[in-house]
Order: sequence, then C-alpha cells, then structure tokens
Amino acid sequence: MWPSTNTLIVRADASARVGAGHLMRCLALAQAWKANGGQTTFVSACDSDALRQRLTDEGFQVVTLERSHPDPDDWEHTSQVLATYPGAWVVLDGYHFDSAYQLRIKEAGLPLLVIDDMAHLEHYYAGIVLNQNINAEQLPYSCEPYTCLLLGTRYVLLRSEFRAWRGWQREIPEIARKVLVTLGGGDPDNVTLKVITALGQVDVDGLEAVVVVGASNPHLRELESAARSSKSVVRLVHNTTNMPELMVWADVAVSAGGSTCWELAFMGLPTMVLELAENQQGIAAGLDKAGVALNLGWHTKVSIAQIANRLSRLLKDCSLRLQMSQQGRILVDGMGSDKVVESLPRSHSNLASS
Repeated sequence: MWPSTNTLIVRADASARVGAGHLMRCLALAQAWKANGGQTTFVSACDSDALRQRLTDEGFQVVTLERSHPDPDDWEHTSQVLATYPGAWVVLDGYHFDSAYQLRIKEAGLPLLVIDDMAHLEHYYAGIVLNQNINAEQLPYSCEPYTCLLLGTRYVLLRSEFRAWRGWQREIPEIARKVLVTLGGGDPDNVTLKVITALGQVDVDGLEAVVVVGASNPHLRELESAARSSKSVVRLVHNTTNMPELMVWADVAVSAGGSTCWELAFMGLPTMVLELAENQQGIAAGLDKAGVALNLGWHTKVSIAQIANRLSRLLKDCSLRLQMSQQGRILVDGMGSDKVVESLPRSHSNLASS
C-alpha cells in the first residue's frame, strides 16, 4: 500500500440533478496526482454504474455512499475512510458540502482542498480553495488566514485524454457543418431535446450533429426518437469516453455553461453556451465577454427558433469562429491539473494542522 501522505481522498457526487462535472474534474486531478506517483480514493454518492466503472478502470479505488450530506450517513462512512489515511489530502467538490463539513475535515487533522465555483459559503476552512472559472477573481472569499486561493482558468482541470491534444491546430472551414451538442451528464430539464429540435431548423445544407447524452441523463429514449425524426443528420452518443475526438470532429459546439466549456476552449472549438444552472451564469457571461463563446442565456428564456438562428449565423461566420477558436486556446493552456498538484505537497506542512 502507498504511504497515506501520498494518498488523495476525493469526496464528490454525481447524479441526474447534480450532474457529472464535479466528479469528472476531480478525475482530472486524480490523473495528474497518479502521474506524480500518488494514489486516489473516491468517496461518492454516484448513481451511475458507468461513471463508477470509469473511475475503477482508471485504477482508482471507489467507496460508494448511499446517501449524501446533510444525511448523517455521509459523514459516518466518509470519516471512516479518512481515518484509514492519516495525513492524506482531501478534495471536496460539491455545493452541498457546507462550511461545517469543511470544519469537520479540518478538525480531523487532514489538509483540505475545496473546489468551488461561486464563493457561496459564509466561510471556507480549506487550506486551498480552487476556482478554475473565468470570473473567479471577482468573487469575495471569506476564508482562513492560511488559505491559499487558486483562481482563474490557469488552474483548469483537464483530463489526460484532452491534454494529449496540446499543440494540435484546428482548421476553420468557410462554412461549418458539424455540430457537437453536449449539455452535461444529467440535463434533468431535457434542454438537449430543445437543441435537437432547433437543429432541424438550421439554415445550412449538409448539417451533421453528434449529441452527447450523459451517463446520468434520464431522457435517452425521448432523445433517440427526436434524433430519428430530425430533418438534420443527428447521431446520439451515450456515455462517451472519447470527447476529445468528438471535439476534433466538430466545427461548432452547443454546450451547457459547466466545466465542459474549458475543454471546448482548450480544443479551440467555437461554442454557443446555454445556462442550465445558476452557477453557470457567471461562466457563460465571462466566456462571451472574452470572445471565446456566444452566451445564449438562461435556457427557458431562449426559444428553439432563436437557437436555430444564432447557430445558423455562427456556422456561416468563418472569421468569428476563427477568433473564438484562437481566444479559447489562449484562455486554457492545458497545464492546470499539474499546477494544482504542484501546490499540494508544498502546502502540506503548513496546512495539515492549521
């Protein structure tokens, strides 16, 4: 067994409502940690067999929880895992993990990294707070005097399958015809159906679309029916593991405003963003302002016709797509996971018992 100080314990969940983004960006961190000789144990209330299998296939231990915080069952089982690895770094990623949960980990004597998006808690007890989003430096964090803040897209956590594409150059066609649709691992409001309907109204000949349906998406059958009846060529891909290749294939993407946006930016793929959750609004607005993506706004306030119209215009605007692609590659350099891993051992002695 690895020494406990070389162990990372990740506490993150995934479900149709929560989505898969928290777990997947923690996977990116775990991959970088493993590449530096460490081991990772995931403690997760994850309702997707496919996601749990993905973690196992990567060589990580998975401890499955039936119920999540604030249910007492969460801490009862999580604390047992923590006790097994004294001195291990703990990574916490999820909006339901409040200040009290952080304080429990601190009182257990373990160094803590919290991955956060909104600075929504009254106080952060973590030794390190990581916010990889474009608007991170604008947020006010109340934290301990020793807390180290890692803020901004220089710390974007990209999985190893993306980082393999560093240096790749995208070709920008005069007229774009290949569209990738990816609206998160869960999409409980079935916004994907709205986008598939809009694809049938896009005014571009020869349009092809690949629609990624996440592992936790409960609407697969309905989406399959919509794809078959679409006027455009629409292919569904369920629980894919080759997202980089799909992004290479595509000319344009339609995405939720979550962590996938950073993958799309790194791959230089011009993107239209739909806001599916409150925490995505700042990200979508920041990407639009930076010229990396077009923000369509809150999903219920955008009509099918508006999606089709904006997409048609983007597909025909070569210069705009080139600019968006270049800005995305500047924004995300693909080294964020390594930068975060490098910060953990250096901070360990100062933050483990503060």
